[in-house]
Parts: sequence; structure tokens; C-alpha cells
Amino acid sequence: MADYIPDTDGQFAAWANNFMDYADGHLADLGLTAADLVQLSNMQADFNAKMSDHITARQAAQSARQAKDSSRDEFKSAIRHLVRQLQVSDAVDDPEREALGITVADTIRTANIAKITTRPIGQVDTSQRLRHKIRFVDEATPTRRAKPAGIMGCEIWVKVLPAGDAAPVGADGLSFVFMDTASPHTVEYEGGDGGKMAHYMLRWVKRGGQKGPWSETISATITA
Repeated sequence: MADYIPDTDGQFAAWANNFMDYADGHLADLGLTAADLVQLSNMQADFNAKMSDHITARQAAQSARQAKDSSRDEFKSAIRHLVRQLQVSDAVDDPEREALGITVADTIRTANIAKITTRPIGQVDTSQRLRHKIRFVDEATPTRRAKPAGIMGCEIWVKVLPAGDAAPVGADGLSFVFMDTASPHTVEYEGGDGGKMAHYMLRWVKRGGQKGPWSETISATITA
């Protein structure tokens, strides 16, 4: 025979509250006195208090887990950002990559041995304030978004100068922005950069760290 007392806490609490309310309101009809319910009333109050504590603790645990997961995702994203820089850095060799526990490229593969002969073509969207959205394609296939075979991503470098200053003709003096594996890439600027010109140069990078030739300089106003 099924138990008349529900199993789950919520259902039990509702059932018990109804039981106690009815019994208290019909003492004479049930042949009871108030003294008969004193102990049960104390137990009911204790259970309700501890159930409330349990619900609060469970909600806090869920919140803590969500905060932990969010922190982990942000941490992983920041690590991946740094690793992308390390993977294309001339200062980092394969033993150091192995010591860090990051991917060590297979430098034997033909796609990575072949020299990079093409350059990225960049286009800058300046429609948003203090933000540039940089789209890039390969000059050999300008109507396609796909990167050339064997290419890991596109290095983006920049030099910000006052409006009217001559654009750089080479890569000297440029600062590394990011190595993105997919177009577009968004660059954020501070308020003090509004009205200046950002001069970008791009180049393809293979998984083994090999770099291709520089693109043409792409200049765009930083919208204030």
C-alpha cells in the first residue's frame, strides 16, 4: 500500500502544513486537545526552518557553481589568447611549447613546409565609436572567407598616429594586436584615440609558426 505521506520535501511540507492546520482547527471534532499538537508543532517549525536553510544553501551552491564555471571560461579564454601569441612568437621554441603543455605543431607536414606566398587583404569597418572591425581574406581568393591551406590565422599589427601624419611604409614600429583564426577581428580603443588614424598591416601565420609576407597598409580613422 502506498504511503499517505509524500516523499519529496516540497510535497511533504505542503501535506504536513495542511495536516497541522486541519487538526488544530478541529481539535474537538477529532477528540484532541491543544496539548496533543505541541510536540508536532515544534517539530513542524524545526523542519520548516531547516528546509528553508537547505533551499538557501542549495541556491548558494548553484550560484557558486555558476560563478566558478564563468570564472573558468574567462580564465580559459585568457589563456587561449596568450597561447595564440606564444604560438606565433619567434622567442618560443617547441621544447618550451611542450613544457607549457600547449600544441606542438607537426612541422613535417607538407602544408606547413611550403612557403606562404599570398597576403591577406584587410577591410576596416569604422561605423562604431572607438571600435574597428577588421575583416580579412586572401588575395588569391578575395571572394571567399576561407583561409589558405595550412594557415592557422592572421596576425594583426597596428600603429596609431595623429590624423595627417604619414602612414608607415613598413612594419617597423608597429605593435602586435592579435592573431585571429577567423575573420572578423574587433579592436577596441580608448577615448583619447578618437580622431586618430590606425594603420594596420596583416600577415598569414602557419601552425608551425611560419609567417607570410606583409599586406598593404590599411588605414582607418578611429571614430570619436
